[in-house]
Amino acid sequence: MQIETTTLPGVLQITPRRFGDARGWFSETWNRAALAEAGLDWPDFVQDNHSYSQPRHTLRGLHYQRPPHAQDKLVRCSRGVILDVAVDIRAGSATFGQHVAVELSAANGAQLFVPKGFLHGFLTLTEDCEVQYKCTDVYAPECDGAVRWDSLGIDWGMDAPILSEKDAKAPLFSDFVSPFRMEV
Repeated sequence: MQIETTTLPGVLQITPRRFGDARGWFSETWNRAALAEAGLDWPDFVQDNHSYSQPRHTLRGLHYQRPPHAQDKLVRCSRGVILDVAVDIRAGSATFGQHVAVELSAANGAQLFVPKGFLHGFLTLTEDCEVQYKCTDVYAPECDGAVRWDSLGIDWGMDAPILSEKDAKAPLFSDFVSPFRMEV
């Protein structure tokens, strides 16, 4: 696996190796031992999610789940192309409010690890996108939260995404009080 750091501490881009032949390819998308060998000791993943978005420019996010059910996520796009975004919301962090955006696609096989204390969202850049992600805690509606997609200065590459009602009504980042603190 190729592991790359991003400009946000803890957010990593991971690209598994692909082994191909005339039939296609095979890729191991998750291997605890290989990641541990690379120095990554992540908690156990307990839930897998899979989303499908038909129209291009569907935006899902920016979401988080507050403690005690905060989630680390390992995100990949298994069909189509997305712009995947993580935003640091750990109060006291030197990178608080900053974001990283990575293109994930079925073709590049890249994944983004988004730790607890970060907003997460993605924009579909093609039609018919499927996104799969592993989570370290189960979905807990009472801990669910969102911040409005256009309140952080992120260049999404377009101005009018297709949003859920929840995402359209999410509070502005300037009104957001983070439940996360930078761990020392």
